[in-house]
Amino acid sequence: MTTSYALLGIVERQSSYGYDLKRSYDLLFGHNKPLAFGQVYATLSRLKRDGKTTEESIQQESGPERKLYKITDKGRKDLEEWLTLPEKFKTHSQTTFFVKVVTAISLDKDPDIFLDAQRAAHIEKMRELTKERRSGDIAKVLQADYALYHLEADIRWIDMTAARLSQLRQEVRGE
Repeated sequence: MTTSYALLGIVERQSSYGYDLKRSYDLLFGHNKPLAFGQVYATLSRLKRDGKTTEESIQQESGPERKLYKITDKGRKDLEEWLTLPEKFKTHSQTTFFVKVVTAISLDKDPDIFLDAQRAAHIEKMRELTKERRSGDIAKVLQADYALYHLEADIRWIDMTAARLSQLRQEVRGE
């Protein structure tokens, strides 16, 4: 869903060919995960089907035809609405971390093994992101900050969970 809006935002700024959209997306958002060409064209196809983009012109010199994509009024309205809506936080969703801890307890395994390994993996990733922050442009810095804060929150959750394991064991096992 976010990819659709990112591409709409790029097309809103300037009509673009699919190749140029991929390049712009990767430059702005794809530092760690570039967008696949297939995803670009599949997303553009859905946006066109839904009336949010249109083909401004089609060129074909040699090779495949090149379509210049332009945002429609419907696409512009949808993009502007999306930009103003806050993202929903899912407070009661089951995280993979939680599921692993409870499953380990229910199988009479030690969840500390998972929690320690996850903590170590997060700390290593935080080191990598901190290095990226030092040498990156502002977009990379902001993305690294976002990831760092989430990793930090996960580590706090891991620590709190580790401190409450005996209580959780009692509840899971019905002791």
